Parts: sequence; C-alpha cells; structure tokens
Amino acid sequence: MAWLIEPGLWASLLSLTLLEIVLGIDNLVFIAVFAGRLPAPQRHRAQRTGLALALATRLGLLAAIAWIIGFTRPLFAPFGHPVSLRDLVLVAGGLFLLYKGTREIHHSLEGGGSPGRPLPVAPARFVPTVAQIVLLDIVFSLDSVITAIGMATNFGVMAAAIVIAVAIMLWGSRPLSDFVERHPTVKMLALSFLILIGMTLIADGAGFHVPKGYVYAAIGFSVAVEALNQFAARRRQSPGNPAQPR
Repeated sequence: MAWLIEPGLWASLLSLTLLEIVLGIDNLVFIAVFAGRLPAPQRHRAQRTGLALALATRLGLLAAIAWIIGFTRPLFAPFGHPVSLRDLVLVAGGLFLLYKGTREIHHSLEGGGSPGRPLPVAPARFVPTVAQIVLLDIVFSLDSVITAIGMATNFGVMAAAIVIAVAIMLWGSRPLSDFVERHPTVKMLALSFLILIGMTLIADGAGFHVPKGYVYAAIGFSVAVEALNQFAARRRQSPGNPAQPR
C-alpha cells in the first residue's frame, strides 16, 4: 500500500493520463465521422463497442512491451533510410485516412448522383464500421503506447492512464458525434481533420516528424472560427434579432 502515498507515482499517472487524452482527440474525430453513417439506433452502440475493443487492444499492446519496442527496430533501409514496422503501420493508416476522408467528403457533397442532385447514400453496416474504428485505433495506439512506455516504468500506472483516457473518450464520444451530425459544416471540418491527420501519419512514417502541437494548433484555430460562425448563425436566427427578415 506504500504506492498510495508515493507522490511521484501520482504525478506520473496524472501527466500520462492527460497526454493519453490529448492523443485520443484524433480517435474521437474519426469515431464521430465513421459512426455517423450508421442507422441512428446503431451509432452509439458502435462507438461503445469500438472503444471497448480499442481499450483491450491498447492493454494487450502494453502487456507486450518487448514486442512493441521491437516495432521501432529497422526492417530494411531503402536509399539509406531505415524503415521500421511502426513506420509501415503509420503510412498504411495515413493512406487509409486520406482515402476515407476523401470518400466521405465525396459522399457528403456528391452522393454519386448528378451535379446538384446527389443520390442518397446507403447507410454503413455495423460490423465493418466497428472493424474500421478498431483498426484505426491500433494505428493511433502505437504512438500512444510507446509514449506511455517512455514516460512510466510501472505497468499499473500505464494501464490505469490508458483506462482513464478511454473512459473519458467513451463519455465524450456521444455528445461529439451528435454535435457533428447536427451541423454539416462541422462534419466537413472533421473530415478535413482526418485528411490532415492522415498526412501527418504518412509524414511521420516517412521519417518527417510533425510536432503534434502544430497539428492541434491548426485544428484549434479552425474549431474557434467555426464556433464563431455557429454563434453568429444563432444570433441571426434568434427571434429578437432586428436584422432577421420579416
């Protein structure tokens, strides 16, 4: 029970949990977008199922510490540039995000029909959607778990931080998903985030590390601009607004 009064352990848990939550922002964005095309009764169940499986995946990866560390060892070195299994996974995940983001934007605007008359898009299926959520979470989990291993040495602290972060993601996924679905412009912004994150993953896998702070700053600026747009739109629609047409 001595660990309960160990300040260093609690500081490590707090800092690692905060970092895991920040790294989980990507997950919430693509979960909100992927689950959005499911029929309404299945959306939140897909989010919960995907996050539960993602938690099991992260804890499994964390338990296999030696195997995870091996992900960073070079497999081959084309043109003198070492490539590891982690790099290949990041590039593959980035390409998938580019494909998925572009495809979802096309369906949202075009729908496969003629210009100005898009055809209705068929709802997605539950199992493939959950599978996509889990596969993409594995890509994001690699950096998350490697970061946890680098910041803490106690398995219990690392596991607790991951569980807390996923629990917060589970709590926040439903309101975020509902908000994205209610506002088409926010959904388009979320899809653009997927493309941005996909390019970041590809660059990272190719050896060009892009600091996450730059990415989050760009996302934060876009979110702030869209929040101002939403606020202005509500003011224009308010009954007491004199600028509203009568």
